[in-house]
Amino acid sequence: MSDSAPIPPILLVGCGRMGGALLAGWIERGLAPSVAVDPARPSAPPGVTLVPAVADIQAGFAPASVVLAVKPQNAAETLPDYARFAGTAVFLSIMAGRTIGGMRRLLGPRAAVVRAMPNTPAAIRQGVTVACAGPGVSPGQRALAERLLAAVGAVAWVEDEELLDAVTAVSGSGPAYVFLLAELLERAAIEEGLPPDLARLLARRTVAGSAALLAAGDEDAAALRRAVTSPKGTTERALDVLMAEDAWPALLSRAVAAAAARSRELAG
Repeated sequence: MSDSAPIPPILLVGCGRMGGALLAGWIERGLAPSVAVDPARPSAPPGVTLVPAVADIQAGFAPASVVLAVKPQNAAETLPDYARFAGTAVFLSIMAGRTIGGMRRLLGPRAAVVRAMPNTPAAIRQGVTVACAGPGVSPGQRALAERLLAAVGAVAWVEDEELLDAVTAVSGSGPAYVFLLAELLERAAIEEGLPPDLARLLARRTVAGSAALLAAGDEDAAALRRAVTSPKGTTERALDVLMAEDAWPALLSRAVAAAAARSRELAG
């Protein structure tokens, strides 16, 4: 399948923040007439038919992929309605925690399922997604799944599905950790007497600029940190607090472990 050819018809189930980001990315790259199912969304872009329920999909519509972007808590009640597409379409799931085996039990043994975990920078096409292909996924279906995910950022694959719980905890939930850093940095700046507008500007631009610097090269994050840390300077004094044994290193490890544990819980 050529990347210059239109993306084949897609059935998108759920048009929330992530589903909407994926849809926008596909449209930018050229999307054949497709269908989105979402009872809450008021409208859809041109070329996409929006319906409130699977029963409203026009007879004869044959998607190349069914993209599952609903909340994982709703999987058990939602997925059986789409079992009729098993055997023809590849199911691409971005539901946190929901395992390939669990989805196939709901969709039927013929279902070819790719499980993936994108993150919210997909909204600006700067996301990163890790995917795992289940039994029966053909090379062509895997290529289509990669094409769909690549529309919103970088894509990597793993063979061991259990790794996706850690992926969810690191990159799936990770943007929230970064936003929290900006939030707390802004608050600390205000506590030190800076005007709120200036505190917000400094916090946001510092986080965004540092991330851009990290992304611009291959230099290790630790090396970049050391480069800005002068001996006996202000940064070193701050890092003595942040890198204490019971501070950031321990807290972030605990946070990621908690998120990974929750991802595993959602499988049940």
